[in-house]
Amino acid sequence: MMMKSLICLSLILLPLVSVVEGLGGGGLGSRKPIKNVSDPDVVAIAKYAIDEHNKQSKEHLVFVKVVEGTTQVVSGTKYDLKIAAKDGGGKIKNYEAVVVEKLWLHSKTLESFQAA
Repeated sequence: MMMKSLICLSLILLPLVSVVEGLGGGGLGSRKPIKNVSDPDVVAIAKYAIDEHNKQSKEHLVFVKVVEGTTQVVSGTKYDLKIAAKDGGGKIKNYEAVVVEKLWLHSKTLESFQAA
């Protein structure tokens, strides 16, 4: 009797789990597109990426805008951003940056930065 109850419960719950996961746009740790690339928090992350890159490379890129991006919950929030920036000659180019932010530690780390 106990086994039949477990099987019935499983048959009821498994489809519900699939529906709920589908509504959420993916499971835990999945990448999610950034809907508002002008959000002040997203812009702050992008400017941080450019500032850190400038310190490490001695370049003088100037932030223009966030073109697109995704977030992913890892050990913190991982931002994969495409950023438009002006180089020293005034030419606007796109760059790809990866930043991991850990709010509880008040820290951000630039993982990578390269021309797109």
